[in-house]
Amino acid sequence: MTSPGYDQARVERRRREHERQAVVFGVLIAFLAVCGIFALAVYSGAISSPFNRPFTTVGVMEQKTYPVPCVPPVEGQPDGALPSAYSDTKVRLLNASGESGLAKAHRTVLADRGFDIVATGDVPVLLKESEIRFGRNGIVQAYTLAAQFPEIRLVLDDRTERRIDLLIGEDFEAPLPVDDVDVAADQPLKNVTGCVAAKSIDPEKRIMPSSTDSGDEAQPAK
Repeated sequence: MTSPGYDQARVERRRREHERQAVVFGVLIAFLAVCGIFALAVYSGAISSPFNRPFTTVGVMEQKTYPVPCVPPVEGQPDGALPSAYSDTKVRLLNASGESGLAKAHRTVLADRGFDIVATGDVPVLLKESEIRFGRNGIVQAYTLAAQFPEIRLVLDDRTERRIDLLIGEDFEAPLPVDDVDVAADQPLKNVTGCVAAKSIDPEKRIMPSSTDSGDEAQPAK
């Protein structure tokens, strides 16, 4: 026969277990509720996520934001600089994506439009976004080439010639259809929003190609 004392001890033991379980489940429910509120706030944009770091590709050159020079005044063109004739726009296509064949593919499209493609090759850097790199004497040419693309970065560097480089990055965009290119021989070029005078920009160091398919390095284009 079970003694009353033993029954009472068992009841007390179960009561304490139930109390501990109630505390544990209460803490878990409260924690889940807080997580739910936090997730809802992040989703709604009320607060930013601490895990909002973008994905990066190992080995890809960091691309900072560069100031873009305005189109300079040109003698004899009082209404603004006109686009460079495609045949007078000397372009070197340089692969900065790590994927072979992109420079030659761009060469076909741009050469068909009349651009003077002086070389294709590679650069010893990897870029996410494509860039047009040019010197102070090649701003008009750079704007003329930039008009062929839906969006592209313009970077002033320390070269002195008019020839420009198109560095094709991993996230390259193909040239626009000819009918969508917003440039005309008799219409002045439009400045990039937020541009500044070229003389106020400290030019970037020129990125030299690691290889090209022509020997144009000996005689830079003027």
